[in-house]
Amino acid sequence: MELKICHLYPEVLNLYGDRGNIRCLSKRLSWRGIDCHVDELKIGDKKSLDDYDLFFIGGGQDFEQEVLLDDLNAGKGAEIKAAVEDGKTFLCICGGYQMMGHYYQTHEGVKCEFLGAVDFYTVGGDRMIDNYAFRLGEESGGSTVVGFENHSGKTYLGLGVKPLGTVLKGCGNNGEDGTEGVRYRNVFGTYSHGPVLPKNPEFADFLLKTALQRRYGNAAELEPLPDGFEKTAHDLVLKGVLEGKQGA
Repeated sequence: MELKICHLYPEVLNLYGDRGNIRCLSKRLSWRGIDCHVDELKIGDKKSLDDYDLFFIGGGQDFEQEVLLDDLNAGKGAEIKAAVEDGKTFLCICGGYQMMGHYYQTHEGVKCEFLGAVDFYTVGGDRMIDNYAFRLGEESGGSTVVGFENHSGKTYLGLGVKPLGTVLKGCGNNGEDGTEGVRYRNVFGTYSHGPVLPKNPEFADFLLKTALQRRYGNAAELEPLPDGFEKTAHDLVLKGVLEGKQGA
């Protein structure tokens, strides 16, 4: 088996070590003897998205997201939307997550129109920053995820759009409704930096399995890995977050 991963806009959407998610996915495939090919597609690159199985979009600041608008409008945005509707797997972090929605409205009232690939929007508000935890919905594996959020954007999901999970501690999408992230088709959007996947191996494997099964069918399975260190790290961070300890 083989999985092809596309890292979109790594030169501008790269906060808080988010590219470590790519390394985590690649290693968890290679440890199982599954080939993995990773390409970075930057602003202006014209390579087709058709051949990829999994897409990663990291976090960035407001002005960096605005820089991408011309490139998205030049055709890449339409390709991303087509890949979403085709069931390709996406992991989108913070700014990359916001980019999948209809728009981001800044504190000053300036509205940046984004992809509209998923029915949600984001508006500027008070900054939400700290370690946090959330539980994934059953359709996304149901595991508990620990991470670090740092965003002033408050995201509101459209009617009928499911969140990625439910906040256990922290703010999540907006600090109001207890939701975190979004799950639409095989799009997984979250505010969790860190990177999120190394200390959440169950979530990482769920993403890989989703991408593999889309390509190879339901028979595609992942052999268990000895995740003792990863799970210990996860459990220690989760305990600290739930107990309100800074720097957990």
